[in-house]
Amino acid sequence: MRLGVLDVGSNTVHLLVVDAHQGARPLPAFSHKAELSLAALLDGDRLSAEGEERLAGFVDEALQIAEDKGVETLVAFATSAVRDAANGEEVLDRIRERSQVDIKVLAGPDEAKLTFLAVRRWFGWSSGRLLVVDIGGGSLEIAAGIDEDPDVAISLPLGAGRLTRDWFTSDPPSPDEVRKLRRHVRAEIARRVGEVVRYGTPDHAVATSKTFKQLARIAGAAPSSEGPFVRRTLQNEALTEWTDKLARISTEERAGIPGVSERRASQLVAGAIVADAAMDLFGLTQLEVCPWALREGVILRRLDVITS
Repeated sequence: MRLGVLDVGSNTVHLLVVDAHQGARPLPAFSHKAELSLAALLDGDRLSAEGEERLAGFVDEALQIAEDKGVETLVAFATSAVRDAANGEEVLDRIRERSQVDIKVLAGPDEAKLTFLAVRRWFGWSSGRLLVVDIGGGSLEIAAGIDEDPDVAISLPLGAGRLTRDWFTSDPPSPDEVRKLRRHVRAEIARRVGEVVRYGTPDHAVATSKTFKQLARIAGAAPSSEGPFVRRTLQNEALTEWTDKLARISTEERAGIPGVSERRASQLVAGAIVADAAMDLFGLTQLEVCPWALREGVILRRLDVITS
């Protein structure tokens, strides 16, 4: 079947069209996305009128594209930016009434579980006990387990975009701001480490998300042009060195580093601080980067439901 997935993230809203059926990997057929930066369009704890209008406009556009591309089923979901907005459900209700698109808000732990499912399917059973870490714009997801459903799934408000907005006031951030954020991030993650490690040491530690892909790239991993099947890893020693370097240079300078997106360069320092903290606190010397993440997890779960 041809399936459309509309992913309403904190930074990017993305429509992915895939050809998929049970027993086969989803094949991307078309991709359309826009940097709406919904998390930056919060007015206090409410999504602003501008944010709602931007999202509604993209949904209308996505519907037309889905129709043009022959999509049979459209699955839509929203993550932390809408989840954290006090009026998030009201906004989605109005969009639902206007476009007939039912955007479901994913709870943080569900986001972690679906990402874990995608990673498990990508690497398979030979990976043994998996630990999966994902840094989004608004939240950090951690999941671990031996099966397709993780034993533990955690979501923390430690997304790269959120932390950049809340903790940094200058570019580059001051050493004091970096130090305070580092202390905050490590304290938040450390509180939850016991929930994860009590189930056992992971056989395979994996990272997903644009943040980890960019960090791995600047630390020496192969560029995306070499395709999804090239093995890419991020070493903790290299990450620690790059975290210090990134914090000392401006957004413009970061954007000039091969592999760094200009649109995400501003939040890469916060993302690196979170990544470094997670690797250190979980005792990981290396993370392998998985090309599949939340969107693929949503697709796979949907296929499971359709064919069951």
